Amino acid sequence: MAVDYFLHEKIWFEKYKYDDAERRYYEQMNGPVSSSSHQQCAPTEDCITVLENGASTILRDIARARENIQKSLAGSASTTSSGPAGDQNELLSRISHLEVENQNLRSVVADLQMAIFKLESRLNALEKSSTSHQPSPVPPTQKVEPFSVPSKKVELPSASPAKKVEPAAAEEDDDDDIDLFGSDDEEEDQEAAKVREERLRQYAEKKAKKPGLIAKSSILLDVKPWDDETDMAKMEECVRSIHMDGLVWGASKLVPVGYGIKKLQIQCVVEDDKVGTDILEEEITKFEDYVQSVDIAAFNKI
Repeated sequence: MAVDYFLHEKIWFEKYKYDDAERRYYEQMNGPVSSSSHQQCAPTEDCITVLENGASTILRDIARARENIQKSLAGSASTTSSGPAGDQNELLSRISHLEVENQNLRSVVADLQMAIFKLESRLNALEKSSTSHQPSPVPPTQKVEPFSVPSKKVELPSASPAKKVEPAAAEEDDDDDIDLFGSDDEEEDQEAAKVREERLRQYAEKKAKKPGLIAKSSILLDVKPWDDETDMAKMEECVRSIHMDGLVWGASKLVPVGYGIKKLQIQCVVEDDKVGTDILEEEITKFEDYVQSVDIAAFNKI
């Protein structure tokens, strides 16, 4: 009977377990509050005090959160209040800058208008002066009737060129008949021809006496002996003994060839129209006792 009675009764026998779970939850969220919270308690007045302490900590957290929210709201309000003021200052500075630029532009426009006005006045003055200096047009023909003779008419010189065309044409025909280069007297023609021939002859003689440009060449010859026993001084003397019109001998030196043999390298200047290289080689090779061969080492036009 007793068991059935308890079945129908609504009694929370395990409330202390839920209280411990709630306590542990708040301790994890807010930290330990006091030393009494670490002790296990039965569902008595001590547990109620613990719960009250936890609630007070929650209230403190809520109050702290409210303070933080109020501070943040106050800061945002200050920033919003300072923002429009800064924008207003910037707008004022821009407006002042634009006003200064506007004043400068107005002064520039005024200067330009003044310059244009001065130019227009100068142009008007120039136009007036040009019109004042232009001569008035003269009519082509004017007829003046004198008081004494009403029937007689006088024409101004403007009409006279038409009447003088024929005499001018006649004068041109007379000029065509004149021979500027001819002479009526035959003796004068003969004298002029003699003078012309004399001048041409003098010019031809002067041109013939004037020396023309002479083409010259610089030649470097290699004269080779027979052997090392050849007298090189005698060979050079023989080469220099050659005399021709337009030939001038220059410097010379002995150049070793090999095996104790040396060749004579001699320079000369010749006139192209008078001395040829073939003739020069033939003249040098005539000294058969000393000269074996002659070669042209260098040939330059002067």
